[in-house]
Amino acid sequence: MRRLMLFAWLVLAAGIAVLGFVRLAPSDPLDWNTQPEFTEDKEFRGGVFRVVRSGPDGLERFHRIASHAPRTSVLAGGPDDGMVTYITRTQVLGFPDYTTAAQDGDLLKVYARLRFGRSDLGANKERINTWLAEMAEDPQAAAAGE
Repeated sequence: MRRLMLFAWLVLAAGIAVLGFVRLAPSDPLDWNTQPEFTEDKEFRGGVFRVVRSGPDGLERFHRIASHAPRTSVLAGGPDDGMVTYITRTQVLGFPDYTTAAQDGDLLKVYARLRFGRSDLGANKERINTWLAEMAEDPQAAAAGE
């Protein structure tokens, strides 16, 4: 019984250590503020890549939406740099997902991916599709910052 309790405490301590690492691990902008050279939409187990004809102000409009999203902050870049990377954390455990948006002429390229694990259960795809839908719903309001 004593060994079982010790084992249970060790498992609990290891779980807390892993969750602490996931929550507190530093995010190096040089590692995350980048995009693959895709030219069309792609979906993969841990994320999604979208290419949208947005006009030359697409990144600025996307930034207004993404920067006001819950649990989302800017990691690197900005609209004036032509590329922005955001960290969005899950509500309960704080797992980080990274989204990099870049303006390429009239195209907005958005790359969303997880950092830990193999699958995000579609969370990145849903988030990016929602943000892009918000951009498309009312481009004048998004451009005005409303």
